[in-house]
Amino acid sequence: MAAFNIVILISGRGSNMQAIIDQALSGNLPITIKAVISNRPDAPGLALASKHGINTRVVDHEDYPDKQSFETALSACINEYQPRLIVLAGFMRVLSSDFVGKYKNRMINIHPSLLPQFTGLNTHQRAIMAGAREHGASVHFVTADIDSGPIIIQRRIPIEATDTPETLASKVLIQEHQIYPLAIKWFAESRLKVRAGSVLLDGEIQPQQGFKNGVNKQNN
Repeated sequence: MAAFNIVILISGRGSNMQAIIDQALSGNLPITIKAVISNRPDAPGLALASKHGINTRVVDHEDYPDKQSFETALSACINEYQPRLIVLAGFMRVLSSDFVGKYKNRMINIHPSLLPQFTGLNTHQRAIMAGAREHGASVHFVTADIDSGPIIIQRRIPIEATDTPETLASKVLIQEHQIYPLAIKWFAESRLKVRAGSVLLDGEIQPQQGFKNGVNKQNN
């Protein structure tokens, strides 16, 4: 299968980015990572990407007087690489509806909760404090509403009585590293469609609450 160009946006260490790179290098992902772009010049993920010979760029939000000018510069940088998919991997900036609209159904994000539960930050602490029995991660298309776009895939894990926010974060991160490359693979293989606010995989609507215990028949 021909390579499929993507651009990854990061703000920090880029652990999900590394998982995507690993899968691409192993031949499991039919993609070419054209660039990794960060809004922070000190993001550790930039060095990781460079080690693999991937183009790295910085569009520092602090260099711009307002959100609109930052997003104009970011969009120009993205468009240089003509990606078919934009992947947010720990990109910690809220994007405007105008920016999101430019890449409708071509930009995805991963969030550490079973959306629509626990949008925003501090999801692990909030899940424990709420007495939730399950937690997990969600990959979704990006829309103007934060963490509210159509869900592509989720992965559930049980919350144990001994879990802390730190242990829960570690468990969820393992699931993130599995499902994010899988969602990108499905997109690259043209297996995903968005219809009436729901994601279809091979023509079938995806369950809103994902797959029990990290198992699903479509992990291929």
